[in-house]
Amino acid sequence: MEYRFLGKSGLKVSALSFGSWVTFGEQVDTGLAYEQMKTAFDAGVNFFDNAEAYENGKSEEIMGEVIRKAGWKRSDLVLSTKIFWGGGGPNDTGLSFKHIKEGTEAALKRMQTGYVDLLFCHRPDLHTPVEETVWAMDQMIREGKALYWGTSEWSAEEIRMAYDFARREHLRPPLMEQPQYNMFHRERVEREYARLYRDIGLGTTIWSPLASGLLTGKYNEGVPEGSRLKLEKYSWLRKALLETEDGRAKLEKVKKLAPLADELGITLPQMALAWCLKNPQVSTVITGASTVEQVRQNMSALDAVPKLTDEAMAKIEDILSNKPAEEQDWRGM
Repeated sequence: MEYRFLGKSGLKVSALSFGSWVTFGEQVDTGLAYEQMKTAFDAGVNFFDNAEAYENGKSEEIMGEVIRKAGWKRSDLVLSTKIFWGGGGPNDTGLSFKHIKEGTEAALKRMQTGYVDLLFCHRPDLHTPVEETVWAMDQMIREGKALYWGTSEWSAEEIRMAYDFARREHLRPPLMEQPQYNMFHRERVEREYARLYRDIGLGTTIWSPLASGLLTGKYNEGVPEGSRLKLEKYSWLRKALLETEDGRAKLEKVKKLAPLADELGITLPQMALAWCLKNPQVSTVITGASTVEQVRQNMSALDAVPKLTDEAMAKIEDILSNKPAEEQDWRGM
């Protein structure tokens, strides 16, 4: 396993990590979760990602029980949760001081741990001043309930506002962002955040590296039984990926990427994960799985990275044809 610093911090996270979104509590019970997490841990994974919203807290309960059963040293793990959607009460949603405190404490109980290493604001909250959110996240660190805090799917402007306020008030600033990033979703990570990597040392824990399974190639001939797109709660995702013009265009690109993966002697999922790992601004790639074998296959993506030479990357770019434009250097005019 390769370990990378999370942004400008001294914390190292495994380049490949394991997340429980979609699967834990829905497709994966505690027994299977144990086998999956143990397989990932044995491969060198130290970062395990979660959120209060995942199956209404059931995902955190399962992960906490697995860690207790496995008996792993807490210092060997980097655990996270994300706060925003905590329930149906008037103060159970959002990033108010009240919900951040109560949501974090509830998550810790479910995960059977005294603290999380990484605490994320799961989405920006239009109804809470960013100053209140920063104060609350700083307080969670002061109380020892989290070690670092960050954001998920915040704009560069929102992250900068939070960072500048924290610095001005001598509070802990956000360290990391958890954005979607894959071959089809690139603008935010590659262009919008570009200055944040340089200016504040932003780290990234990217999710959906396989574009919700599209980049595995399993949807090339339709929706197979047992996949998440067969679940009614993900009908919106099925429509977006397979029943829109944009989705069908992406599927055609996947069909063109598959022969290139064969040519390189790797699988399509390995190539997609390795492609994400090639980006130096990616601190860790969060992987998910519904079977133990999928975990093993995902972990092998590190072996595929050297095969993505400059020539191979250029061929991928030709197929994708979606590289974000670089920031204009007006001195070159």
